[in-house]
Amino acid sequence: MRTTIFITSLFFFLSSSYAQDYTQDGLELFSNGNYKEAQMQFNKAIESDNKDSQAYYMRGNVKEIFEDYLGAMQDYNVAVELRKNFFEAYFERGNIKFQLQDYYGAIADYTKVIEINPNHVTAYYKRGQAQQQIQAYEDAISDCTKILEINQKNVDAYYLRGVLRLEHGQLKEGCLDLSKAGELGDFKAYEVIRERCNRRFEDE
Repeated sequence: MRTTIFITSLFFFLSSSYAQDYTQDGLELFSNGNYKEAQMQFNKAIESDNKDSQAYYMRGNVKEIFEDYLGAMQDYNVAVELRKNFFEAYFERGNIKFQLQDYYGAIADYTKVIEINPNHVTAYYKRGQAQQQIQAYEDAISDCTKILEINQKNVDAYYLRGVLRLEHGQLKEGCLDLSKAGELGDFKAYEVIRERCNRRFEDE
């Protein structure tokens, strides 16, 4: 009986060890842009240990690059089932849902990311973009404001909040945000100012 238990334990230990090696090899290939070869290594890792959440996540990354969104989402689903606090997998799944115009689903995933990692600036930004698509302007503006509480010089947050405020009818506040974005180096903000701020002021 003890021998059987020992052999079983050894098998699982070796399988897990092999899976980690395959995953590590896949990560190196992925970082060098060798995506097909990386996917093969992640496949091997999963075959060795079907509970390797990192291998599922990285294989999802590869599939996403190749625009196999269904396959990527399936891998991210498994990754978050195996590791409940895997915020990177929630984030990438949210990106796929956004790409597929499932904005409510994307918002739910970005919200999960923020619950796990409250300072995840990009999740606030992406959630704001998704909220913009469903015209939830106040929520989107709040997300941009949260980003600026974390980083007062986040030019993307100023630009997005400026556009959101214009869309929400907050002309002065939106134009000032766009001006700040331009001041911080986003010169496309001035195009919006010329098109939507100066003209509106002239009309008034």
